[in-house]
Amino acid sequence: MSPHVSTLGVTGAVARTAPQAPQASGASVPAWLPAESPLPMPRQSLREGRLAARRPSTSPPRIGLRRAAIVGATAAMTAAASMGMLQVLRVEGLSVLDLLLLALFVPLFAWIALSCLNAVVGFVLTLARPRGPLDIDPHGPLPAPRTRTALLMPVYHEDPARIMAGLQAVYESVAATGHLEKFDFFVLSDSRRGEVVAAEVAQFRALLERTAGHGRLFYRRRSDNRGRKAGNIADWVQRFGGAYAQFLILDADSVMSGQTLVRLVAAMERHPDVGLVQTLPRVVNGNTLFARMQQFGGRVYGPVIARGVAWWHGAEGNYWGHNAMVRTRAFAEHAGLPELPGRRPFGGHILSHDFVEAALMRRGGWAVHLVPELDGSYEEGPPSLTDLLVRDRRWCQGNLQHSKVVGSAGLHWISRTHMLVGIGHYLTAPMWAMLLLVGLAIPLYHTDLVWDGFRLPGFSPLAYWRERDEARVAWLFAATMGVLFLPKVLGYLAMLADPAERRGCGGALRALAGVLIESVLAALMAPVVMYRQSRGVAEVLAGRDSGWEAQRRDDGTLPLSGLVQGYGGMTLFGVFMGALAWAVSPGLALWMSPVLLGMALAIPTVALTSARGPGQWLRRHRVLCIPEELEPPPVLRRAAALRAALAPA
Repeated sequence: MSPHVSTLGVTGAVARTAPQAPQASGASVPAWLPAESPLPMPRQSLREGRLAARRPSTSPPRIGLRRAAIVGATAAMTAAASMGMLQVLRVEGLSVLDLLLLALFVPLFAWIALSCLNAVVGFVLTLARPRGPLDIDPHGPLPAPRTRTALLMPVYHEDPARIMAGLQAVYESVAATGHLEKFDFFVLSDSRRGEVVAAEVAQFRALLERTAGHGRLFYRRRSDNRGRKAGNIADWVQRFGGAYAQFLILDADSVMSGQTLVRLVAAMERHPDVGLVQTLPRVVNGNTLFARMQQFGGRVYGPVIARGVAWWHGAEGNYWGHNAMVRTRAFAEHAGLPELPGRRPFGGHILSHDFVEAALMRRGGWAVHLVPELDGSYEEGPPSLTDLLVRDRRWCQGNLQHSKVVGSAGLHWISRTHMLVGIGHYLTAPMWAMLLLVGLAIPLYHTDLVWDGFRLPGFSPLAYWRERDEARVAWLFAATMGVLFLPKVLGYLAMLADPAERRGCGGALRALAGVLIESVLAALMAPVVMYRQSRGVAEVLAGRDSGWEAQRRDDGTLPLSGLVQGYGGMTLFGVFMGALAWAVSPGLALWMSPVLLGMALAIPTVALTSARGPGQWLRRHRVLCIPEELEPPPVLRRAAALRAALAPA
């Protein structure tokens, strides 16, 4: 079906059906389901396919010039920095190590330059506040949806009371818009443990009673959870998708306001060739110090970067797997995922399926948009660095797996760019480590070493680089630090320019304190993340699969034994290498200190940031604060109240 053909056959002609009585599924678990409305979802070929010739009507004007400006500016910044580095390296002639350092420096600088330019463009757009390509007015009159929408919540070994509380808050928020009759809600369980399944069933029964939602709230548990989350959604599409013009996936920690959902539906109805609209979820409900620094950073820095990204991605945006409105027929016709050839971890079902689904839908002619200007979309972050790293390991495997997808036939070059950026996110970690090591090896290679026993008196990599070309080295260091930190500065300034945002983040001075605290903690954690990501890349390349585990949502604490087991080796390595470097030369220790300090302090840093006490103390003093804490939106207040009431259950 062409994306430009009307979908009235789906949206207007499907009769409302009463739900079937609870029936036995393959695992003898009750299922509350509507009458089925099958929709074919054929598997797509990655070897064959052509990009749809017609440009989406919602593609911004002069989008080619926007992309040329971003690519050209990134290339110009990288070329200028690289020429400066080359001039420094060639002072004593170019060695193999010099060329290796340059080969690492060029892509790494391009990486941070692109992020910086996204922030610059986003900062300008934040101040100008132009209307987006989908004409969504977050504050205008609420349109009346004409089509039917399904809200899907796939779950796997989650806390049933918690997820049902969040779903009830969304349900009631939609009901408050007066358009509940256009929405149905599905809990799609992939849980395997018997006690979890029993709790899900009990909590769903209670949810039905609390909401009187019979005929609008449904529960289904798969007896075979192959394909993980992507397979769960595909199963729903093939069984029930024909009855709904669009659907939206809520993660177990997602909450969205009814008004935002209605506006997304209206945008889909106004633009019949739009296949997917991705919101920018706000990270909320952080209690630990780690969670609070993550949600503060996402609130202050995230919008400017997202607006910049949306400006040049246009109708070739990306999909993050949740909190996005998806046109059902577009998804069914183009997003059926094949299994990749070969063994795990690169073969089998596609883990980071959302990137691939967006790319295939765009290949089929459907527009994919990011709308960072629309509020009312929320999610929760991991409570600790440990939980982030567990999830990050799975993402590492999924993103590296895209190396077998990025060359697929017919994909738009922006869709390929999304996958390359995802792959690069993990490859840059070992590249930064190699850059630091090569930057140390070059002075060792070029310096006439005079050992005094075990010591190298006066040896300093910093002094070596400064002596080669002091002015250029100072310029390169300042340029690199500026490019790294400018997105944070612009995010802070954009927040100050909005009085409501400024008050919601605690005011100018408290927000500045939050930026400083977040930056220091992020710098201390960076070596740990770099090491774990580098190890994750090595594990994937060695063939080790990440598995599929449930995520912790609230409590990020670990006992001392867990901290020692997870970070003890890294801490001992950092302490030992720091002492060794100092014994050889204080200058060497100074060069290695940014990495070794973070490793040596890994246990206390993780322990501190995983605790609730420091986070709650800062909250009381309105530091690392976000607007949703000071004035929670109704849907978040309701979700919190329900979770508190249901916690004993």
